[in-house]
Amino acid sequence: MADTSAPLTAGSTIGTWLEHPVGGPLIRGLLSASGVGDDALAPVSGLPLQQLVVMSQGQMPQSVVDDLVLQANGGVAPEETGVATGWVEKITPGRFAGQTVIVTGAASGIGRATATRIAREGGRVVTVDISADRLQEFAASVADAEVVTLAGDITKQDDIDAIVAAAGARIDGLANIAGINDDFSPLHETSDAMWDRVIGINLTGSFKLTRAVIPVMLAAGTGSIVNTASEAGLRGNASGNAYTVSKHGVIGLTRSAAFMYGPQGLRVNAVAPGGVATGIPMAASPSESGSARLTPFQRTIPSIATAEKLAASITFLLSDDGVNINGAVLPSDGGWSVQ
Repeated sequence: MADTSAPLTAGSTIGTWLEHPVGGPLIRGLLSASGVGDDALAPVSGLPLQQLVVMSQGQMPQSVVDDLVLQANGGVAPEETGVATGWVEKITPGRFAGQTVIVTGAASGIGRATATRIAREGGRVVTVDISADRLQEFAASVADAEVVTLAGDITKQDDIDAIVAAAGARIDGLANIAGINDDFSPLHETSDAMWDRVIGINLTGSFKLTRAVIPVMLAAGTGSIVNTASEAGLRGNASGNAYTVSKHGVIGLTRSAAFMYGPQGLRVNAVAPGGVATGIPMAASPSESGSARLTPFQRTIPSIATAEKLAASITFLLSDDGVNINGAVLPSDGGWSVQ
């Protein structure tokens, strides 16, 4: 049961808000205005209310959360207690000390959380994204760390070459995280443009960058690569055709490389996220027929994770803590894959 004596804040979980005698009606009123019920928030009940701003992909401004907090507390904004509930990220100082790690998609979401953790754990991070402005903002947020920013497109060979050059003579790790979802379309509705864009970013980009860093790692006799697959790489009912194919391809890319280069000191693994509160960009408006077919299965997601939880899985595999793991596909999905 919720502690109704404690003030509700943006850091209070959504579940706590729903159970609160004042906060519950406020949240339900917000849901009602959007035409949805309590069940829509079941997978995210353990997340802070603040996370709704990230998940909304710009649809919910910060002011909505701020107003809810004020209304729940009689017009007074309470101080955050600083007492965390649930899982708390724990930094391991020095885990990446002396190492250079490339992270794609580093300006937001899982990529940013991963780059942040590597930087805070002593690594030199080469951050890659299409948005130069957001990369600079990220670098400023970890000002004491060694961060290289590079705005580029991982589907273009010239940009791949620039990434490797920026990393320098030593590349200890690569996290292929940049990605885009499709429009949930079934195969017969999937356009050439949709297919080419999703396969290009999610699969071909990872292939090109991995191909470029492997010679550097082979010369050193060591290296760790983590690819971002998805629950859509393990099943057919998590997304549309193009995205599902791209993530199945990522798993094939991972397993082939792990087999080929394991004897030479390289480890290649993949993480398969389930629902993540990052608002992964979609390539277009959702297909009506695809969404109708997928929705009942997407509602079975047991929980939505924060980007930091995925970063914990990715950095584990990247680091020496994963020394004996090669060719694995780690479902970091709250148990969705066992349903």
